Amino acid sequence: MSEQRAVLAGGCFWGMQDLIRKREGVLSTRVGYSGGDVPNATYRDHGTHAEAIEVMFNDDVISYRDLLELFFQIHDPTTLNRQGNDRGLSYRSAIYYVDEDQKATALDTIADVEASGIWPGKVVTEVEPVSDFWEAEPEHQDYLERIPNGYTCHFPRPDWILPKRAAAE
Repeated sequence: MSEQRAVLAGGCFWGMQDLIRKREGVLSTRVGYSGGDVPNATYRDHGTHAEAIEVMFNDDVISYRDLLELFFQIHDPTTLNRQGNDRGLSYRSAIYYVDEDQKATALDTIADVEASGIWPGKVVTEVEPVSDFWEAEPEHQDYLERIPNGYTCHFPRPDWILPKRAAAE
């Protein structure tokens, strides 16, 4: 098994965690804050950090590309600093890559999303190197498992699935 790490931000972290954790090959998830300026970020004081999810996954089962395609299917990457009713820098769309391979995959996936014309506008997802990830408080972890009817602005969008790419020859 090859365990990999991904850090993604796509609005409120509750819904992201709930949908991503269910994907085969995802080993664990935790929600927190990343991509900002406040050390030891918390819900009450996270400065310019985005609400983010850290995903540990088995890339023998799910590739980073497949994980990113799911990410783009469950949030709207075309709304600047916003998901649903949530507005502000905390709710931006961002991919925090851990190495150059992830960066290349992220940029390639975004280019394919743009070229597809499936999404409602231009992708505004940031692509930045991963920085500190500050784990959110216990009440934010696994929120929608504990409160199944709790707030979320994330859902699978069957119309936002990229066509499968032809295998490399």
